[in-house]
Amino acid sequence: MLLAEGLRHSFGSVRALDDVSFTVHPGQTLAVFGPNGAGKTTLLKVLAGLIQPQRGRAHVEGGRRAVGWIGHQPQLYGQLTVRENLAFWASLYDVQPPADILARLGLEEHADRPVRALSRGLVQRVAIARALVHDPRVLLLDEPFTGLDRMAAEAFSRLLAQQAAQGRATVLVTHNVEEGTELATDVAFMRAGRFVHLAPRAGRGANEIAAAYRNAIGGGGG
Repeated sequence: MLLAEGLRHSFGSVRALDDVSFTVHPGQTLAVFGPNGAGKTTLLKVLAGLIQPQRGRAHVEGGRRAVGWIGHQPQLYGQLTVRENLAFWASLYDVQPPADILARLGLEEHADRPVRALSRGLVQRVAIARALVHDPRVLLLDEPFTGLDRMAAEAFSRLLAQQAAQGRATVLVTHNVEEGTELATDVAFMRAGRFVHLAPRAGRGANEIAAAYRNAIGGGGG
């Protein structure tokens, strides 16, 4: 479980987080949409323990060790093979990579290829494998669809849905309303450091979510 209570954080005169509160239970996915500068990445960094909030608290059941992070950068070593990357990251948590992780993510035939030789879609698969090597309870995803073509994005969405079905709590920050809505159990709109909308998806489709977003934020679809 992940809990945020009254999170506040500023960078100089800029309020990046302004009294943000929510809970994400196991198996739930909160999709957070907002314009650039809304505070979405700062929120994820606070949840991950990379930034300490100036007020409020963020709690992840199991602590930072229970967090799997996928950000703008895959955090992989290009010269190392897929297998070597996973072994390295697992060693940081003093664990062994799960025996089936390559199969689960469709990476078996690429296990001994250097990451720098892989397509963007495959690199994203390795990134999620890297984030899962220590069996985290919470996934924090910052624009994970960036750079993916449609087929790769659809495959990645299926992988994330599988993780939620296995009971992981997920916070997903994305500009892609269609893909974010497909995965979400709950939806938040963020503007100027605040949640201006937070509600269950409740069967709403991407078009309805996008329309609600435009009404709450203004401008484009996410």
